[in-house]
Parts: sequence; C-alpha cells; structure tokens
Amino acid sequence: MKVVAFNGSPHKEGNTYHALSVVGEQLKQAGIEFEIIHVGNKIIRGCTACMGCVRNKNEKCVIANDEVNACIQKMKEADGILLGSPVHFSGIAGTMKSFLDRVFEVASVNGFMFRQKVGAAVVAVRRSGGVFTFDALNHYLLYSEMIMPTSNYWNVTHGRIPGEASQDGEGNQIMRVLGKNMGWLLQVLAAGKDSVEPVAMEEKEVTNFIR
Repeated sequence: MKVVAFNGSPHKEGNTYHALSVVGEQLKQAGIEFEIIHVGNKIIRGCTACMGCVRNKNEKCVIANDEVNACIQKMKEADGILLGSPVHFSGIAGTMKSFLDRVFEVASVNGFMFRQKVGAAVVAVRRSGGVFTFDALNHYLLYSEMIMPTSNYWNVTHGRIPGEASQDGEGNQIMRVLGKNMGWLLQVLAAGKDSVEPVAMEEKEVTNFIR
C-alpha cells in the first residue's frame, strides 16, 4: 500500500512538511509506503475553465507544461492521498489551490478517479485561519467520495518559522493520531476488499438553480 502526500507550502521543509512527515512516520511504521511531493514552490496556473478535460476524458489537464498530470497519475495509483497546506489569508496557499482545482476537476470528470481512496488534509499556521483552510482542503476530499480518517482534534499545527511546529505538542499528537488512524483504515479496507462488495457509484445528478 502507498500514501502520496502533497506539500503545498513554498518552503520545502517548513512546518507543512513537518506535519506531513509526522503523519507519514506512523504510516511507515504500519508498513505503508509514503512519499511527499513538493508542489508549493512550482509554477502552476489555475484552471482556465476551458472544459478540455471534460471533452477529452483522458485523465489529463490540457495544460501540459507543469507537474499536474504526472501527479494525477500518482494519486490514481496510490491507496491514500494526503494534502498539506500553510495558511495564506485564512485560506489554501495560492499554488496549492490552483493545483487542487485542476487535479480534482480532471479526477471528477474521469469517473471520480479517487473515489473510495483514503484521503486526509493537514494545515500549518502561525496563529489563526487554520480551521478555515482545513475545511477548504476537505472540500476536495468530500466531493470526491473519499474515505476520511480522523484525529483527536482538527488537523492543524502551529509554527511560524520552519521547524517551530515541532514544539507544538498537541499539534504533533494530532498528526500522530491521524497517521495511526489513516494506516489502520487503509489496512481494514485492504482486509475487507475481497469479502465486502464495494458500493456502486451513482451517476451524478446535477440540478441548476437558474433554468
């Protein structure tokens, strides 16, 4: 089994990376392969609403000069997906938001590619805005019919300069518990795969409020 994590911070090894690493250490202890991919320092433009992915349905965004399409395939192949972001103005960091919009749009129009995978989100923040960002990250997971493990509090850790999050005792515990629960959930799903029939996917019903 494998979990792929995405670091949406501009800093390669800042507090977002620390939070992801704490979760990942628990996953590795459970025998689950873990990889962190740094996207927060890349040049990734936002979705242009061109509808190319809808027309093509080839599991690709038509913008092909960045890391998005390669990451989509990594996420498709993984058993679990972990999203991490710092807080910028009480929201997801800009590059990470652009990345997620395109990835999850492609995934949704190609048969909900991440459906029933295990997914979780973590946030690193200096002071406040962490819960808003955590909620925004969860929107992608919930929309995709992913299965979400929990911790013993919201998945937010605190720190300003890189490394300060290591001093947040409660934040570190939150990430440890999340990692343990995520690993357990992955193992339970794997164990029951051959004995429990998966829930069939319903065709999406779309209702427009303006006719």
